[in-house]
Amino acid sequence: MSDTLSTTAPQAGSPLVSVRGLSKHYGGERRLLGGSAPLLKAVNDVSFEIAPGETLGLVGESGSGKSTTGRILLQLETPTAGNIAFRGQDITGLSKHALKPYRRDMQIIFQDPYASLSPRMQVGEFVGEPFDVHGLSGSRSERQDRVASLFRKVGLDPSFMKRYPHEFSGGQRQRVNIARAIALNPAFIVADEPITALDVSIQAQIVNLFQDLQDELGLTYLFIAHDLSMIRYLCHRVAVMLRGRIVEIGPCEAIFDNPQHAYTRALLSAIPVPDPDIERSRRPLSFDVNANLPSEEAVLRPVGDRHFVLEG
Repeated sequence: MSDTLSTTAPQAGSPLVSVRGLSKHYGGERRLLGGSAPLLKAVNDVSFEIAPGETLGLVGESGSGKSTTGRILLQLETPTAGNIAFRGQDITGLSKHALKPYRRDMQIIFQDPYASLSPRMQVGEFVGEPFDVHGLSGSRSERQDRVASLFRKVGLDPSFMKRYPHEFSGGQRQRVNIARAIALNPAFIVADEPITALDVSIQAQIVNLFQDLQDELGLTYLFIAHDLSMIRYLCHRVAVMLRGRIVEIGPCEAIFDNPQHAYTRALLSAIPVPDPDIERSRRPLSFDVNANLPSEEAVLRPVGDRHFVLEG
């Protein structure tokens, strides 16, 4: 894998995706016998932009709000507050019908490659389904040719098109999901922990595939992960989430070489080191999440070029 991708992030022109003041709260409803249900702020006043052709990594432990953020961006969940703009158009709260044109340009890849597939559907039919949904199937032979081309693009033999999900390895299943995600030539893909469920030996191959597809198709990614180990090889910028807040965001090199938030430093210290002697003597930094929750008054302040940390 190349380690040079993160050196220059695309910056020209307007952002492809713009998020402002995004929040998603659960609970808080009045109870029949008095009082209110506990309020969970899964996402709390989150703002960021993603440039065309850029990969933004969204990192944090389980429950930090990163997957919820990704789902809201694609309007799979409705935000409590805030707005999402895609190519300058506010898409927040649009009806299912009004969202349909945007669905072609915005796709998602989920963590579990097997759960995303229908066990009773041949994978070729699964990959070609978006053509049917959007009325782009053409003739049967045209559809078959397009699906075969997608298989080749993600490194699968087109002869596999008539197979079922249980006949594939985890890495191959995720390649099938990626093929479906790029079927309509989208501009933006939310990749929600797409390598977490895969063997370590396969993870690098899938990361390389994401890079190759970005180079070939000009894709823009929000790449969600729970650790930073693969982020450096794929992302131009990184946003670190803690309990619904972005606590640090900046260019990949700045986050790795000059982390400013204690939580970011703790995440970085947990990345394994290849040298066994160094790894044995290393002590990951501890970070007590409950004792260091961001205050409601905290704001992101600049600490470098496009590098911000939550303070206050």
